[in-house]
Amino acid sequence: MTLRLEDIEHIKRLKYSYARALDTGDIARAGACFTEDAEIDYRGGSYRFTLKGRVPIEEALRVAFHPGLVGSHTMHMPIIDVHDNDTADGQWTLIDYALNLAEDNKATVGAAHYVDRYVKLDGRWLIARTEYDRIYERVYRETEPGVTAHMLATVLAGR
Repeated sequence: MTLRLEDIEHIKRLKYSYARALDTGDIARAGACFTEDAEIDYRGGSYRFTLKGRVPIEEALRVAFHPGLVGSHTMHMPIIDVHDNDTADGQWTLIDYALNLAEDNKATVGAAHYVDRYVKLDGRWLIARTEYDRIYERVYRETEPGVTAHMLATVLAGR
């Protein structure tokens, strides 16, 4: 039992690291959370985002998370099942906010249910497949965003 609990904690850390990497503009770190042949399928009310392969995923994230984006992604309520030494599945609730200052202050607020598949390679848990469906999504224009600071502008301004 202790070994499985340790695996669960490592998987939690992986998912939290992914969200933190997005919000801090560390796209290489976000990409490193995936296997080489990882798949993503994010199904929102106003979009569908599907990709296969770590490199295309990382490239798409680099475009999506730019200095004009204010973002916050938090993961909650993990349910993780470790099947054996090398495979696991997880479910999460995402709460997120994104404000695209470069796109006429378009804001997206919502929540989603993630379903993930994990594999352990060379002693490290990685995301092999991740998908989500929106619980709800609200898209609107912020007439007066009032943003006085945001990390992506600071971190990514020089890239």
